[in-house]
Parts: sequence; C-alpha cells; structure tokens
Amino acid sequence: MKILTGNSNRPLAEAISAYLNLPLTQAAVRRFSDMEVFVEIHENVRGEDVFVVQSTSFPANDNLMELLVTLDALRRGSARRVTAVIPYYGYARQDRKSGPRTPISAKLVANLITVAGADRVLTLDLHAGQIQGFFDIPTDNLFAAPVLVKDIEQNFGRGNITIVSPDVGGVVRARAYAKRLDAELAIIDKRRERAGVSEVMNIIGDVNGKRCVLVDDIVDSAGTLCNAAVALKEAGAISVSAYVTHGVLSGGAVARVSAAPIDRLVITDSIMATEAVRVSQNVRQVTIAPLIAEAMRRISEERSVSSLFD
Repeated sequence: MKILTGNSNRPLAEAISAYLNLPLTQAAVRRFSDMEVFVEIHENVRGEDVFVVQSTSFPANDNLMELLVTLDALRRGSARRVTAVIPYYGYARQDRKSGPRTPISAKLVANLITVAGADRVLTLDLHAGQIQGFFDIPTDNLFAAPVLVKDIEQNFGRGNITIVSPDVGGVVRARAYAKRLDAELAIIDKRRERAGVSEVMNIIGDVNGKRCVLVDDIVDSAGTLCNAAVALKEAGAISVSAYVTHGVLSGGAVARVSAAPIDRLVITDSIMATEAVRVSQNVRQVTIAPLIAEAMRRISEERSVSSLFD
C-alpha cells in the first residue's frame, strides 16, 4: 500500500500518512513555465496498491489536472490498483441540467477520472449521492457525520438542541444528525433567485428558546448560512452554530460569517484552510484524517467500509 498526494491538501495527506504509519511516496508535482502540470514518481509502484489523496478544491482546475496526470503516471508505472481519494469532489454541484444547453460537469469529471486510470474512488459527503452512479468503477462515499456529531456532543451535550437544515434538499442529512443526537429537527424553506443568492422564506419547526445547529455539506459564499442564522434568531433561537463538511468559503465568506449571528462555524479539513480561516475567531476545523485513513486501510485489506458507520 502506498500513499501519494498532490498539492491541494498536503496537511491532510500527511495526517493520513501518520495515522497509517506509512510515509508518503516520493513524487514531484510541478509546473512548467507555461503552467503545464508535470508529475514524476520517484519510487517503484509496480504491482502496488496506491492511494492518491487530492481534493479538487480551489484552484479547482489545477488540482483536478494534477489528479488526472498523477493517475496516468501511476497507470503507466504499472500500479496494481489506483484509488483516487477525493475528500472534496469539485464540480459536484453541477450534477444535473439546471437549464437548457447546460453541462452535467460532475459526470464529465467522473469520466475524466476513470479514463485517466483510477480503479476506484473514495470521497466524502458528495453533494448529491447519485453522483456515485456517474462512475463506472467502485465508489465509496464516506460521511463526516460521526466526526461532526462527536464535536456537537462535546460542545452542546444532548439537551435543548434543534438540528436545522438550511434548505429542503438537506433534510435527509439533518434528520440523520438529529437521530444520532436525539434532537428535534427544523427546516428552512428558502427560494433561490439565482446562483449564490438565497432568500429565507419561513421556518418549519419550533426553534423558539432552542440552541440551533445548522448542518450542511458545503459552505461556499455563506449567504445561505448567514440568512438562515438571522431568520433563526428572529424566530427566538437562543444561539446558532453551523457544522459543515466542506468549507469552500470563497471570496468574503469568512468575513460574512464573522458578521452574522453565528457563534461558531465548524468545518472539516477536506479542504486546506485558507489564511482567513486560520485567523478567524469563530471558524474552526476538525480533522477527518482518521476516518479517511481507516477507510483506505479497509479498502486495501478488502474489508467492509460501510461498517465504519454502523
């Protein structure tokens, strides 16, 4: 078993490597003067079970290209099996035709990864579960819920908590959290006028006098979370916190969260923290390295991955 990483999230790869007590495979991932990606693997990988850890986060196209070129290098180096470990699967929000003459980019990226040489894929909290069906190779979709639920229990206990879904699409996820925590469930019904802009309409459920915890898979501009927090406060919530798997946090999102009535935003390290996240007072990262590392070990040993969540 060998572990390889690109440049998208080296700290996570190093944490996974430390958990498994395996050194990262020596490789050079660099750019030519015209920014072409070049990968050179400095160890023998013939007949090996290789895991490539690479999130396709910002800059998404560069990181995706690094992943594709690395997969090709491993295939041509005669690796026995190559698993693409993608903690954050970019382009996942383009999982259907949103209008006439628009792409399904999540499927395109799946095709690229498969053709480049991946034998299987390991990812975390896909934006839409059906993206697993876009791949014609085995795909394991892990859930960050065990890690985030543990943090919620440590900070809130189990009393007087309401788990809130910031939109109707996240109800299944929110219900799963509420079930694990024996908490009540509330849903925010919103109308999205255009991409990146949301308007909160009404709250389904009682949040008056409750400590509300918003749960979601991706926080990008943070507009939805901030609008939801304002609506919950206006409805009588004592406090509002948010737990999100993938902290994209583009543009002025961190400043927006700091200005909103959100006590804390907890994200995982599926995406490497920016400087704004590192210095923020109310944004905190928790690691999913042990979860991914254990899944990688089980894949390598041909053991059950789903039993991690039993």
